[in-house]
Amino acid sequence: MRSWSIPVGRLFGIEIRIHLTFLFLLVFVWSTESNTQDPTAVLRGMALVGIIFGSVVLHELGHALVARGSGIPAKSIILLPIGGITMLDEARAVPDPQNAWKREVRIALAGPLVNLAIAGVSALILLALIPGFPLLVRPPMHSNALLRSIVWANLYLGLFNLLPAYPMDGGRILRSLLAFRRPKEEATRVAAGAGQLFAILMGLAGLLYGNFMLMFVALFVYLGALQESAAARGRIFTSGFPVSAAAITDFRTLRHSDTLRDAGELLLTTSQHDFPVMNGESVIGLLTRSSLVRAMMNQGPDTYVAGVMDRDFLQFPPTAPLSDALPKLAGGVCALVMDDERLVGILTSEHVSEFILLRQAGMSQQKFHPA
Repeated sequence: MRSWSIPVGRLFGIEIRIHLTFLFLLVFVWSTESNTQDPTAVLRGMALVGIIFGSVVLHELGHALVARGSGIPAKSIILLPIGGITMLDEARAVPDPQNAWKREVRIALAGPLVNLAIAGVSALILLALIPGFPLLVRPPMHSNALLRSIVWANLYLGLFNLLPAYPMDGGRILRSLLAFRRPKEEATRVAAGAGQLFAILMGLAGLLYGNFMLMFVALFVYLGALQESAAARGRIFTSGFPVSAAAITDFRTLRHSDTLRDAGELLLTTSQHDFPVMNGESVIGLLTRSSLVRAMMNQGPDTYVAGVMDRDFLQFPPTAPLSDALPKLAGGVCALVMDDERLVGILTSEHVSEFILLRQAGMSQQKFHPA
């Protein structure tokens, strides 16, 4: 997600990024408003988008600043067409196992409370400065009523995010409260299940009323809940196992003097996609399939692998917890398993997925055929 976004500035030291898909929203607003006879319609439409996403930025800043104050640094805020995401640096978080669930509740509540506070304060100011201000006129949010839209955009954002369905903030709060009595992975699966159910109902409502945006948001919520449910399942089935349990130990390597032609032949004749590059007994790099194909097209098959390999590769010791390694393998990343300086295995998300499937099948077998 970060790789498809561009930085636009910083607030309180936190990087603000806009995802490239955000451009589709701007094109949609422009195409909708430009069909009217009013020459200012496009500007007012863009202003409404600015109000909504300004409220989203403040919402995410609430999460980020409370997280920072609770010992979890915030890396960035990414704006998407359907909202925003605060990227927290969990690796640098200050451990607080006794109050972890309270900390998560505080962080999750911060965003909606910021929006509700803005809605309340802006409503009071408008009513005080403009007697008889049409605060309750329908539609509550419209490009022809930008001041009123400030109130309702924040009210909607605050209340919607408090719904107890993951990945909304209310779902995170539900997960934290459940984790007080249950294992975190089980609590996550329950909250994610609630999120999937809510997304299905929201999608049906959007279909019934012909609301494309509601269906789009429902899809986002469903996919987010599905992804988190899968992640929780992965943590459950990898908990207590070391990296060496899922790593493959029967693999092929390349020498630093080999060419891309040699690497291509290995790629075609084996099921392996990523190849450690060796200089004697020492690992000096990793050649991935994407790097191999790209270099083959740009530099030719006679190029040495040492010139295109990745020297800064991910690695784990054999005893590292497999559940900790799992999120770092997202996106097809390959890791080398190193026992001190000795290469003992290769690990990818595909290997972990196969390990999880076998674990799940084994537990099902035990359930139906108890000893």
